[in-house]
Amino acid sequence: MQVYKSPTCGCCKAWVDKMKSSGFEVRVTDLDETALQELKAKRGVGDNLQSCHTAVVNGYVVEGHVPAEDIHRLLKEKPAIVGIAAPGMPRGSPGMEVPGGAKDAYQVLTFTRAGKTTVFARH
Repeated sequence: MQVYKSPTCGCCKAWVDKMKSSGFEVRVTDLDETALQELKAKRGVGDNLQSCHTAVVNGYVVEGHVPAEDIHRLLKEKPAIVGIAAPGMPRGSPGMEVPGGAKDAYQVLTFTRAGKTTVFARH
């Protein structure tokens, strides 16, 4: 898994640590904001799907704080999509845990080059 992120983002580092502990080999590239936005556009991540970091694994884009189990499912099922995204920065998602365990309900969405989205998982 290749992760692209801001060099100063703590929640991105926490997500990377969770991916490593879930069995992924992770390489990290720090990018400035302009380069990160260019990468997202090139990879087909629409404005409505964006979060703070973008990963690529086995050709799929993984945008944001997607749980490892969703990524494992993606790699097992191999759907004909560009990738999956957890838009925004949902509280309680991997890397976004807060003291006391508060969580927001959130969805992980699939997306295509044409911008079509569907719900992949609910958390």
